[in-house]
Amino acid sequence: MSSPAEYYKSLPPISKAYGTLCLVFTTACQLGLVDLPDIALIYKPVFSRFQVWRLITTFFFLGKFSINFGIRLLMIARYGVQLEKGPFERRTADFLWMMIFGALSLLVLSAIPIFWTPFLGISLVFMLLYVWSREFPNAQINIYGLVTLKAFYLPWAMLAMDVIFGAPLAPDLLGIIAGHLFYFLTVLHPLATGNIILRTPRWVNKLVARWRIGGPTPMHNSAQPDRTTRVADGTRSAAFRGRSYRLND
Repeated sequence: MSSPAEYYKSLPPISKAYGTLCLVFTTACQLGLVDLPDIALIYKPVFSRFQVWRLITTFFFLGKFSINFGIRLLMIARYGVQLEKGPFERRTADFLWMMIFGALSLLVLSAIPIFWTPFLGISLVFMLLYVWSREFPNAQINIYGLVTLKAFYLPWAMLAMDVIFGAPLAPDLLGIIAGHLFYFLTVLHPLATGNIILRTPRWVNKLVARWRIGGPTPMHNSAQPDRTTRVADGTRSAAFRGRSYRLND
């Protein structure tokens, strides 16, 4: 059994970096080293006082130390890691672009008054969960030992549980919307039309290559991989079926 240090070292780079930043920022806020109003997403000071850091720091706070905070951190460690080691293996630039696209989408959505929320960390984690549920739709998930369901329905089950326990609806819903937008543009639309309209920008590939982050992206995967794979019955896979990756618990 590996030690915590060995486990942390084995984590893929983007999920590890994001999870670490969330832990560091949340701990700093909990200890009073950082004031929450100074890192919250408030658009007025962003434009009037050029406090542009708010557009970034909003994604690194997952709530005060609690069971929910631990669950969100574990979601990064499980679902983010399984995505980065599975569908996005050796495609670090594509995974990073997914995170950037999700963050930008959430910032735009949060500008709508009814969707505004001061912290988008939970939303970004929920976006990861949604994309994971589409890539591994048939995985069996046990929720707190009470019910077992397919991964396809997990985002909606988590959203329902958060509402039942009194958590705000907006952060979870924003994550689902951003996740579906990314999945539609990179999987569903290409499957239906054969055209890829959302590609990983060249500057993201250059950034990953320059800093030697993760494994190199194969040349034929520089945009998006072929999402149409064979299934057991000999037919082509359709939208929302995922790609049948094996999960390593």
